[in-house]
Amino acid sequence: MTVNDIPLVAFFKQLLDPLIILGTLYGFTLLYGEPFNGYYLILALLAYFISSNVYERLDLYRTWRSGKVLGYIRDILFGWLIVVAMLVFIAYAADLSSQYLDEMIYIWFASVPVILIIAHLAIRKIASDLHKNGEVRSVVIIGANDIGVRLVNRINDDPYLFMEVKGLFDDRDVMRHPKGMRNVPLLGSMSDIAPYVRANNTQIIFISLPMSAQPRIRQLFEELQDTTASIYFVPDIYIFDLVQARFDDVAGVPVVAICETPFTGFNSLIKRTSDIILASLILLILSPIMLAISLIVKLTSRGPVIFKQRRYGLNGEEIIVYKFRSMTVMEDGDKVVQAQKRDQRLTPVGGFLRKNSLDELPQFINVLQGQMSIVGPRPHAIAHNEQYRKLIRGYMLRHKVKPGITGWAQVNGLRGETESLDKMEARVEYDLDYLRHWSLAFDFWIIVRTVLVVFKKDNAY
Repeated sequence: MTVNDIPLVAFFKQLLDPLIILGTLYGFTLLYGEPFNGYYLILALLAYFISSNVYERLDLYRTWRSGKVLGYIRDILFGWLIVVAMLVFIAYAADLSSQYLDEMIYIWFASVPVILIIAHLAIRKIASDLHKNGEVRSVVIIGANDIGVRLVNRINDDPYLFMEVKGLFDDRDVMRHPKGMRNVPLLGSMSDIAPYVRANNTQIIFISLPMSAQPRIRQLFEELQDTTASIYFVPDIYIFDLVQARFDDVAGVPVVAICETPFTGFNSLIKRTSDIILASLILLILSPIMLAISLIVKLTSRGPVIFKQRRYGLNGEEIIVYKFRSMTVMEDGDKVVQAQKRDQRLTPVGGFLRKNSLDELPQFINVLQGQMSIVGPRPHAIAHNEQYRKLIRGYMLRHKVKPGITGWAQVNGLRGETESLDKMEARVEYDLDYLRHWSLAFDFWIIVRTVLVVFKKDNAY
């Protein structure tokens, strides 16, 4: 039994969407007399996996909870449009389009969002009726602090948890409680908790005391042993700058991850597979252009066609990154000067290559080698890493993932020269935001944004 184990909520979050996506596709194959083979199963699984990531990124279910029906319908239609675009791309990239009946797939594409909307609105009505009929669990919170405020707000914002916060317990005066919790009644001090829970048959207790209060927490557990309440400890890990925080275990010992790469387990396989497929396709398509660039670089300036520079890769290990040479210098030492506007070190074609990001094309080879990803924090010269790791808090955390050819910072205007510390700090913050919120849909969105940014040709010299 977990805090979210309300049958309706569990069904909605875990079963409804995949049943609709898989069920409608299976139904249409029966209607059209098509065998539901492995290709259709893969299509359904891909659709569900991509849609769950897209809708998570759009924060669809918060829109659903907030009661904004039109916003919810807009988000589900826009999200499904992204899903369809990705499925079409994957089908053509993997040469699978011939395995499907076009007319049936088009109807399936059009039907799924309509059925999702109808089903979700029906669930909304059922949930609303249950809530009005008092089908909620009573909740009390022990400890009035910032974490408690966060928890109260989340419960109040999500009626589909079927929880009602009755109040809080704290030894401090109510006027010392954090702003935002003063509309929650103070039910008593710590000594009043057990009698209140027994008298009111409270179902859930959240303890939001700091970890330093371990003796008091242990005492609370002992006092609450003769109640039937479910007890949850809310650790104050939010005092840390969390990156992919989650609960895990090591040989059966529970641990809390507060700083981890998003690419573990199945996510690692998904990321690597998408990198290999996309990089292979791009190299195949752009190989004539890359050959022409190689010839032009060789004929217009002295030096090698490919510039190799040491960078930090995954976990801060050194890698060699490839670029078409765009400068007359080959800086890779303790001091590396970033390219600037009208830089005199640029070759005759160097400015054009850099402005259009064509100098980065050989890095798709780095992707196939497993040293880089298509999307990730841009790798900096080692000299810059050593400089900024001393100046910017959390700078090295960006190396918890493989560096990328493009990244979240670059599509948000932080491309090219970072002539001030503020710009580099902003770039690092976007990189860390990418680590916190990674999804396959997020990667595709960044790739689309990258194409638009390259056409604008801003900030790259």
